[in-house]
Amino acid sequence: MVCCGNRIPRGVKICCAITTILVIIIVVVAVVLFVTVLKPKKPNLTTKSVTLDNIRLEVLPIFRLNVTLGIVVTVDNHRNYGSFKYDNSTVFVYYRKIQAAQAPVQADTIPARARHDVSATVTVVGDNLFPDPSFWVDLNSGVLNFTSSVSLHGKATAWKILKVKLTTFTTCNISVFIATQNASSFCQSKLMY
Repeated sequence: MVCCGNRIPRGVKICCAITTILVIIIVVVAVVLFVTVLKPKKPNLTTKSVTLDNIRLEVLPIFRLNVTLGIVVTVDNHRNYGSFKYDNSTVFVYYRKIQAAQAPVQADTIPARARHDVSATVTVVGDNLFPDPSFWVDLNSGVLNFTSSVSLHGKATAWKILKVKLTTFTTCNISVFIATQNASSFCQSKLMY
C-alpha cells in the first residue's frame, strides 16, 4: 500500500504520516542511547596489588636471580551496560626493553556493571638480565625496575545485539625492592575501538 496519491483517504494519509514520524523518533532515540549511554566506555583498570611472591638470590657457586611477581589488576566495568568478553592473552615483563618474563592470562567475561580481578604470576629469571651493565648498577642500588604490559582483545556486548570489538592496553611500572622484599607499581590503561 502506498501512502501517497490522490485516491487514498485522508485518515490513511494521517495514519501513515504519524507512523513514519514515530519510526523516525524511535530510530533517533535508539541512536542517541547507543552513542551516549550504551556505547562501551573505557573500563577503569587499577592495580589491586603487585606482590613480590618470591626472590631467590644465589651468589655461589653460580650467580642466580629469580624474581616471582604476582600481579592483580581490577577491571571495573560499572560504567558499562554491556559485558566485556576477552580472549586469551599474555602478560609481558620487560627490564630496560629486554623481555624478562611472560605469563598467560586466561580468557574470561566481565559482566555489565561489575568488577573483576585479572591475575597473573610471572617469574623473572636473572640469566637474561646479566649481560646488561645497568642490571648490576640497579642490583647494587637495591631496586630493580620493570615494566609490564598486557593487551586484552575482546568484544563488548549490550543486550546481546549491540557488539563492539575493543582492546584494552595496560602498562605498569614496577619497582622491586630487594632489601625489604616488596614491590610497588603505577599503572596506566587505554581503550581502543
